[in-house]
Amino acid sequence: MILIVIWELAYKFGGFPSMVKVLERIIELIANNTLEIAILISLRRLVIGFLISLILGALIGLLMVKLKYIRDSLGEFIAGLQSMPNVCWVPFAVLWFGLNEKAILFVIIIGSVFAVSMAIESGIKNFTPIYVRVAKMAGARGFSLYKEVIFPESIPVILAGVRQGWAFAWRGLIAGEMIASSMNGLGQILTEGKKYNDINEIVAVMVVILLLGFLIDKLVFQKIEYAINRKYGFVKA
Repeated sequence: MILIVIWELAYKFGGFPSMVKVLERIIELIANNTLEIAILISLRRLVIGFLISLILGALIGLLMVKLKYIRDSLGEFIAGLQSMPNVCWVPFAVLWFGLNEKAILFVIIIGSVFAVSMAIESGIKNFTPIYVRVAKMAGARGFSLYKEVIFPESIPVILAGVRQGWAFAWRGLIAGEMIASSMNGLGQILTEGKKYNDINEIVAVMVVILLLGFLIDKLVFQKIEYAINRKYGFVKA
């Protein structure tokens, strides 16, 4: 309700497009299947890129945990790379891969992999030492120590990093698609709206992107986080 009021005030006094016009444009995009196709293409890229970033991020994070010289040499560098906006990687992607699918996937992966790796490294490294000592006294060693003690305690930090990585991947997807606008997707519709000075179409896609991000976080990540936290006793059943 508050957002609707703010929108109406922006429309009347700030030159923002009418909510009615934006909704009409969304309906038009749905009616001609443009929006449905764009969403499916964008989500496919997003899932592929994010899964790759999870695998790479986990490997980098575990290496940083196990090998001190890698953590000392790469830790601050990776933290700096994580802070870079996704759009900074777009020129590199275009130069290396051209305007194609690989360039978009690269921007998605490079934008989220560091958040995942830093979360895994931070979560595993900053465990409570007394829990580990008690587990070792009980006979836990090697993999069982990680499985039963270190990993469960690290879960909240890791999950927060994974959600942050997903947000970065989402931003990277749109940035990549806007540059490689011939590859379809939500970014292409945004680019076409800019090309034809169609503010209604631009805002319509922005609304769709916002809703998709909210729904994915609510229906996927929050449910996964709740289920895992409940399994390990971080929340009451």
